[in-house]
Amino acid sequence: MSQREILVTSALPYANGQIHLGHMLEHIQADIWVRAMRMAGHTVHFVCADDAHGTSIMLRAEREGITPQALIGRVLEQHRADFRDFGVAYDHYATTDGETNRALTGAIWEQLKAGGHVEARPVTQLYDPVKRMFLPDRFIKGECPHCHSKDQYGDACEVCGKTYTPTDLIEPYSVVSGATPVEKESRHLFVKLADFAERLTHWLEQRRADGGLQPEVVNKLKEWFAEGLRSWDVSRDAPYFGFEIPGEPGKYFYVWVDAPVGYLAAFKELCESGRKPGLDGTDFDRFLRDDAGTELVHFIGKDIVYFHTLFWPAMLMGAGLRTPSAVNVHGFLTVNGAKMSKSRGTFIEARTYLRHLEPDYLRYFFATQLGPTLADVDLDLKAFEERVNSHLVGKWVNIASRTAGFLHKFFDGRLAAKLSAEAAGHYAFARNKLRDRVDQARSFERRDYAQVLREIIDVTDYANAIIDENKPWQLARDETRRAELHDIGTLAINFFRLLTAYLKPVIPATAARAETFLGDALARFDCVDRPLLDHRIGTFTPLITRIDRKQIDAMIEASKESLQSAAPPASGPQPSALSPQSAALSPSPPTISIDDFAKLDLRIGKVLQCEFVDGSDKLLRFELDAGELGRRQIFSGIRAAYREPDKLIGRKVVFIANLAPRKMRFGVSEGMILSAGAGGEALYLLDVDDGAQPGMPVK
Repeated sequence: MSQREILVTSALPYANGQIHLGHMLEHIQADIWVRAMRMAGHTVHFVCADDAHGTSIMLRAEREGITPQALIGRVLEQHRADFRDFGVAYDHYATTDGETNRALTGAIWEQLKAGGHVEARPVTQLYDPVKRMFLPDRFIKGECPHCHSKDQYGDACEVCGKTYTPTDLIEPYSVVSGATPVEKESRHLFVKLADFAERLTHWLEQRRADGGLQPEVVNKLKEWFAEGLRSWDVSRDAPYFGFEIPGEPGKYFYVWVDAPVGYLAAFKELCESGRKPGLDGTDFDRFLRDDAGTELVHFIGKDIVYFHTLFWPAMLMGAGLRTPSAVNVHGFLTVNGAKMSKSRGTFIEARTYLRHLEPDYLRYFFATQLGPTLADVDLDLKAFEERVNSHLVGKWVNIASRTAGFLHKFFDGRLAAKLSAEAAGHYAFARNKLRDRVDQARSFERRDYAQVLREIIDVTDYANAIIDENKPWQLARDETRRAELHDIGTLAINFFRLLTAYLKPVIPATAARAETFLGDALARFDCVDRPLLDHRIGTFTPLITRIDRKQIDAMIEASKESLQSAAPPASGPQPSALSPQSAALSPSPPTISIDDFAKLDLRIGKVLQCEFVDGSDKLLRFELDAGELGRRQIFSGIRAAYREPDKLIGRKVVFIANLAPRKMRFGVSEGMILSAGAGGEALYLLDVDDGAQPGMPVK
C-alpha cells in the first residue's frame, strides 16, 4: 500500500459551552480513524479549533462582564483538556479568533472579490427593537415556511431540511429578547454560489464515486441544486463579534465564513510551529494545491452538511484552492433511545463522564455502534455496561490474565523461542482473518468500526476457545508437559498482542498499558505479522476493571445536579410569593377537595424571554408562549436559584393561568410559575416532557 499524506479535521466546537458526549461521538470517531490510518503506515496531520465568533459569545461575555477574548480563552483550555483526557490526540488545537485565521480569511475573500463572485445589495433584515441589534439567523425562531414546523431557526428547518431567509419565517420572534422583530433595511455582501454550481455538481459526483461523501448526502444536496443555488449572505452588521470585512466599516464576516477557514489556519499554525517532525511552513502551501497528492478529510455531523458541502467548497474554488477529498458525515447521539435530557441526567458533559468512568469504555462502545452511514448512535447505558464488561474484560484481557502467571511461574516470564506447528497455524489463522477482514476490506478507512470490532471479538472468541481446549491450568500440574504449557502460553500472549494492535486505535490508553505489559510497542498493524518469540513479558496487572452499575448511576445523578448548579449559588432574600414555596415542607399537608383543585387552571408555557428585573434582587421576568392563551408576562421570585436566566429560554414550564393579574412597579404579572423546593437557592422549576405543547392544560 502506497503511503498517503492526509490532513484530518473535526467540526469546530462552539466556544460558548462545555463539551458533552454528543461532541465526543464525532471527535472519537475522527481520532480512531487517524490512529488507524497511522497504524496502516500513512502520514496523518490532525487539527481542530474552537469556533470563537458570533453573537452568542458577544452576549455571554457581556453578561459575565468580561471581554469575548477572555471568555474564549477560558473555554479553549477547558475544551483542550476534555479532548486530551478522552484520548483525542490533536496535533494542534487552535481558536478561530487568531491572526492566522484573520489573514487567511481575508486572502480568500480578496480572491472571491477579484473573481467577481461577490455582490452587494440592500436586504430587509429582522431587527430586535428591544436589544437594538440586527438578529443573526440563529437568534430568530418561528414557523418553517415550507413544512410549518414550529420553533425553527432563521436559516434552515431542522425538520424538513429546507433553507430560507429569516424574513420567510412565519410569526418570528427574537431568541434574545422574545420580542417580535421588525424589518429594517441594511446593505449586505453576498457570495454568488450559482457561479460554482457546475463545479460543485462535479465535485459532489466525484466524492460519491470515490467514497468521499455518502450517497444519501449527495442526494439531499441535489434537492437544493434543483431549487437553484441562491447567493450566500456573508456579512453581518455591528454589533457583532468576529472579523471586520476589509474595506467595509461596520460589516463583519458571518461566522460560517471564517469558521471553516479555521481548519486551514490551525494547520498553518502547526506547520509554522516546528513542533511536528518533518513538517514546516512550506508544507502548508503544498496542502493547498490539488496536484500535490495530499488529502483533506473532514468529520462532521449531519446538521452542518450544507456549510461543508456547498459554502466551504465554493469558497475554496473561488480562491483557487484545493477542495476536500472527503466529508465524512455521522448521525446524532441519543441516550437510552431518546434525545439527551438534562432533567433525566442523560445530557452528560465530558468532564462529568470522566469523573466516574474510564474514557476508553466510551470510545469502545461508540466504536461498536459506528458505521459509514448517517444512522444515529444510541448510548444504551445497559448495553454499554454489558458490552464493555463482556468484550474487554471478560474476553480480551482474560486471554492475558489467565496465562501470563504460568509463564512467570515456570519460565521466568519468557516466551518460547518457537511455536509448535499447531500453535503457529492457529496464530496464522487469526492473523490472516484480521488482515483480510479489516486491512484488505479497508474497514477502518471506511469508518466501519462496528465491523472491525465484530471481527476482533470473533478472533477473541477463537483465542479463548483454543486456550480452553488446551487447558494450561491442567498442564501446569504435570511437569512432563512443560513444553506444551510453554507453547500454549506463548500462543495466548501472541493472540493478546495481535488483538491489542487492532484495538489500539479504539482504546489507546488501555492498549498503552497492554504494551507496557508486553514490553513491545505496536506502532503499526504489520508489527504483528509474525509472532513475538523468545521475549520477556512484564508481570500482569489489571489493565481495565469492570464497570459497576453504581458508577453509571452516579454519573446520571451528577448530570442532573449539573443543571441545577449551572448557575453559581448566590446569597439573597427568599423569593416573593409570586413563586410557590414552603420554608419547611410539612409531612402532613391539609387535605383539599377535588373541587378546590379544579379551580386551578394549570398550563404549559414555553419560555420566550427570561431576564433580570432592574431594581429587584428577587425577581426574574418571564415572557411565556401560552399557546391559545397568547403570551404571558410573569414575574417569579427565583433569581437566587437561577443566576443565568437566558439558559431558561426555550424551556417549558408549568404555570397557573387563572391567577388574578398582579400590578407591580415593574409591570403586571399574569400568572404564577410552579417550582419545587424550600426556597432561596433551593428552588427547581418543574420539567415537562417533549410532547407537551404551549397552552396544554395540566390535569
